[in-house]
Amino acid sequence: ALSADKLIYLVEGRGLLDARGRLITNVVPQALDAILRRRRRLPEEFAQQLRNATDACRRGVRRTHLLSRQRDGILLRELFTRDGAGTLLTAHPYEEIRGARIDDVGGILELLAPLEARGTLVRRSRELLETEIERFTVVKIDGMIIACAALYCYPRERMAEMACVAVHPAYRGGGRGNALLEHMEARAREQQIDQLFVLTTEAAHWFRERGFLPSPIEELPMERRRLYNYRRNSKVFVKTL
Repeated sequence: ALSADKLIYLVEGRGLLDARGRLITNVVPQALDAILRRRRRLPEEFAQQLRNATDACRRGVRRTHLLSRQRDGILLRELFTRDGAGTLLTAHPYEEIRGARIDDVGGILELLAPLEARGTLVRRSRELLETEIERFTVVKIDGMIIACAALYCYPRERMAEMACVAVHPAYRGGGRGNALLEHMEARAREQQIDQLFVLTTEAAHWFRERGFLPSPIEELPMERRRLYNYRRNSKVFVKTL
């Protein structure tokens, strides 16, 4: 009735946890409905707060926050940091992985710029990125692009290159790289790709830990081999899907 933009609950205990006892940082109403159906032993006051939160969300409150009242400073951390400190309920996912759109170009360029300046990635112009935007996948948090990657397929060899892999420094170590890789592998399988390869100068250990094996340049598709930059001397790693 107030047309409120935000609703905040201070809850007892640690807040909304998953089956492993970890804080659920963001959730949509349908997922919260499922939690209420599965967990019949939730304290009644907390269960009512969850029901009220979903109702408010469906009636137009853009964001509902569930915060443990025992944690000092939690309100400031929730409202003034992008990751927050409690559980955020929104009508649409707060964090999502999806195919890039043309209006994502600026965010992707901003994410790639430090890596291009350091020489980790080959520089791409805005014009080139715009023409290749359908190849890109992005991870967004609250409208900010915090990770991206591109997929270049070579159907004849049933191989694909994962390129332009970047994760914002503030979000490394949080599993976003793994989630992005899984998403790209799924995209490759949908296109009947059998092997995924990367060319990297710095992240060899990360890819090896995830099943990529070092391979000679001769393993690359002929078209990609012709574009190989011997001055950069990137290492080739291949993973069978």
